[in-house]
Amino acid sequence: MSKPNIRTLCDALKKVAKEELNEVEDCIGDNIEALREWIHKQRHLKARTDDQFLVAFLRGSKYSLEKAKSKIDYFYTLKTVMPEYCCNKVINEKWLNILRSGFYIRFPVPLNTGGPTICLSRYAKFDFKQYTITDLAKYQFIIMDWLINNDDNVNVSGYVGIADLSDVGLSHMAHFDLNVLKKCRMFLEKAAPGRLKDLHLINCPKEALTLVSLVISCLNEKLPMRIHVHKSFEDLNKYIGKEHLPIEYGGTNSSIEEIIAQTEKDLLAFNNYFMEDDEYGVVEHLRLEKRISTETLLGIEGSFRKLSID
Repeated sequence: MSKPNIRTLCDALKKVAKEELNEVEDCIGDNIEALREWIHKQRHLKARTDDQFLVAFLRGSKYSLEKAKSKIDYFYTLKTVMPEYCCNKVINEKWLNILRSGFYIRFPVPLNTGGPTICLSRYAKFDFKQYTITDLAKYQFIIMDWLINNDDNVNVSGYVGIADLSDVGLSHMAHFDLNVLKKCRMFLEKAAPGRLKDLHLINCPKEALTLVSLVISCLNEKLPMRIHVHKSFEDLNKYIGKEHLPIEYGGTNSSIEEIIAQTEKDLLAFNNYFMEDDEYGVVEHLRLEKRISTETLLGIEGSFRKLSID
């Protein structure tokens, strides 16, 4: 078996991949080829099969081939049944304007060398007068596509979220849709290779607690994450040090303006992926087993629960 065409992990990520994901470096190529062969045998499935894309799903499944098959299938099934979020994602001025608002960004330095990537959400920055909740979710799917293909920390160690709820009030909460949250939860649980580890809430007004409760109610117990509500930046720094935060949050991890500028370059450089992406998906009538519909997916079994909140 030839050496797989994938990025070389740093030593810290290699350690995590070996100890937590069951990665055996000499067997990566064979595992990728086994997943690729399975994809080629699925009549209903047209999926990407390049090494870097497939290894993300193997790592996200801790090298369980059956789980990786399931994630790949759900990844493209959800893309097909939820085109409003997953199709026509070519980077144009609309998505660049949403990016420039700074409502959702990925920090360039992860939480420790081999740790999770950090993403920041600032929902008050999202312009609901110009864009919809569907646009908000779709933009986050665009970023997730980039992360899956380009961020080894996400695929090996997962990611943590910081939600800055400054100035989030009733006018913002009126735009949130329960079905949108359910569909996003479904993607995270069933299809995404990267795992959401923790969510840190800061500057949380009383009005925003309603939104937090709504999000919690839509998260399935299979998502192993904790929600932390912080009363101060000092409290947040117990979990995420200043060296991992941008200067606007008292840290040294670049500035939000610089992060946005780099993300714009990254997304535009990745635009060929988005241009090609609508070629991939599933053709349900060719599926050998029971067909999947949006209604079936939204009815996924599993009780909802309140997650642990600090």
